[in-house]
Amino acid sequence: MLTACAPRPVVSGYDRLATTLRMPAFPNADVREWVRYAALAANGHNTQAWRFAWTPRTVTILPDFGRRTPVVDPDDHHLFVSLGCASENLSLAAEANGRPATISFQPKVGGRIHIDLDTSVARASALFDAIPKRQSTRSVYTGGVVAKSDLRHLEAAARIDGVSVEILTDRPKLDTVRDFVVHGNSLQLEDHAFMRELKSWISFNRREALARRDGLFSGCSGSPEIPTWVGEAAFSLLFVEKSENDKYARQIASSSGVAVFVGDKADPDHWTRVGRSVQRFALQATALGLKYAVINQPVEVPSIRAEFAKWLGIGAARPDFVLRFGYGQPMPMSLRRSVDDIVAHS
Repeated sequence: MLTACAPRPVVSGYDRLATTLRMPAFPNADVREWVRYAALAANGHNTQAWRFAWTPRTVTILPDFGRRTPVVDPDDHHLFVSLGCASENLSLAAEANGRPATISFQPKVGGRIHIDLDTSVARASALFDAIPKRQSTRSVYTGGVVAKSDLRHLEAAARIDGVSVEILTDRPKLDTVRDFVVHGNSLQLEDHAFMRELKSWISFNRREALARRDGLFSGCSGSPEIPTWVGEAAFSLLFVEKSENDKYARQIASSSGVAVFVGDKADPDHWTRVGRSVQRFALQATALGLKYAVINQPVEVPSIRAEFAKWLGIGAARPDFVLRFGYGQPMPMSLRRSVDDIVAHS
């Protein structure tokens, strides 16, 4: 009944914009097009907490702290991971247009990513081609086994200096990851501040999502569209611990594997490197016909993160990012703000 009440006049408008945002970049594209591709990167809560500035030879990606999520991400770990994801997309787009990029992190003034652009032969790649197709697909997968050769491709793609990646495919280990995810999810759902912050980034229907162009559209995770006033009033009834935990358990049970990303150090520089590794893994998965989804609860709750690190056998190192992967059907694509909205103004 609630789904029937949802606004429908702009469904095609949402879908048209999602498609337009992901139009393949044209040959000899300029930096503005590369920024459009960069903004298609994975990012926490789809907050798009980044700003871009460029010259003919450089691009700078700056954190937008006005769009941070201080409850789920109090030290801006996810924010800097997101910047790393964007920098990898931009680097791939630049290289495809004959401008190979050198990425470095500048810790001053809150931290920023600096990208130097050289000149060379254009080199497109499977990862570049996958940029407009990549999505975090939060659904039940088929449970199919991923070939060992494809796992090696994923490992190779994610190889970034200062980051290690562990791919888990054994069912007992996946079941243990499930237990960490469910425990972390329970603690988060019991946290009123976490729930308020999450609610502030959710759009309950296409009309609201189209107006905002950021955040988490419920339709992208398979939830029915409902009027905004219903969603806001019934939010606590929609996100119930048992049903949410059962959902995560089903999703992980249907997944082919889990990847855990660990930076050599727990600082913004290495968090951006983790982001680059995550983005490359996600793009390679897309190129191989795989889907993936983020299951970061074990790294978002500090008490669980310590136990998770102990179980992984990484000592005092901080696990930075967790995702599941497998075969599944695509979901609706999320939206992004316009390039004009993410340009850094002096």
